[in-house]
Amino acid sequence: MKKVVLYTMNNCPHCDTVKKYFEQHKITYRLCNVKTAAGQKEFRRANFRSVPVIKIGNDYLQGFKVSEFTKMYNE
Repeated sequence: MKKVVLYTMNNCPHCDTVKKYFEQHKITYRLCNVKTAAGQKEFRRANFRSVPVIKIGNDYLQGFKVSEFTKMYNE
């Protein structure tokens, strides 16, 4: 099973959609709030500018599309 990290921030409706999807499908993930100092540092290293971003193993998915996430998660 691949490790999943969700890069998010407070009051992000798209991030909330991802969280609900993960919870409904029992997907274990680590939450990384990009508004914290540690979160900003980690997010900057990933080279993205907007959330949500999902890290699946060593790959990144910008935004959230169920089909793309499922494909990457199950590879």
